[in-house]
Amino acid sequence: MTKANRNAAYDTLSEATNALRRDGYVEDLNLKPECLECLTSKLRLHPEDFEIDAFYRFEGMSNLDDNSIVYAISGNNGIKGILVDAYGVYSISLNQAMIKKLKMTDK
Repeated sequence: MTKANRNAAYDTLSEATNALRRDGYVEDLNLKPECLECLTSKLRLHPEDFEIDAFYRFEGMSNLDDNSIVYAISGNNGIKGILVDAYGVYSISLNQAMIKKLKMTDK
């Protein structure tokens, strides 16, 4: 399996998620206030348990609330998954460790 291409440019959210799945990021992850949860195994990844390999931001053209970020996530246990986070009015409250971990910065 390859690592996500940080420099890739995608026009749509589905284009990004399809490319990540081809790169081995096959698990669907849900955002919880204190962790990420794998939908199939119910495994929980706390901030110290995962790394963000890449992220891609998409902004809605007509509605500022129609924004999302796609994260390529690698867990310390070998799991590779995708987190799609719609943000704006739909954003959930996160604890400080999760906010710090998911902060959108290039490393």
